[in-house]
Amino acid sequence: MNHKSRIPANPLVTGQVWRMEGSRLLIELVGKHLVHYKLIKNDAKRTPLSLSNKKSVEKYLKTNKAVLVQG
Repeated sequence: MNHKSRIPANPLVTGQVWRMEGSRLLIELVGKHLVHYKLIKNDAKRTPLSLSNKKSVEKYLKTNKAVLVQG
C-alpha cells in the first residue's frame, strides 16, 4: 500500500508573511475556505487585496518554495 502524508507543514494563519524569490505574500485574513492576501512584487508601489481558496494558496506557496518569515 502507498500512503501519503496529508499533514500540512505550516497551516495558513492571519498575519503570516511568506517570502519567495522576487516577491512576498502577506496573509490578511483566513476564513473557513478562503484566504485574503496581498502578493507584493519587489518593484511594486501598490498591490491589491486578492481572494482565493486555501488549497490554491498552499499549492502556490509550495511550488514557489516560499519561506515563512513572520507568523
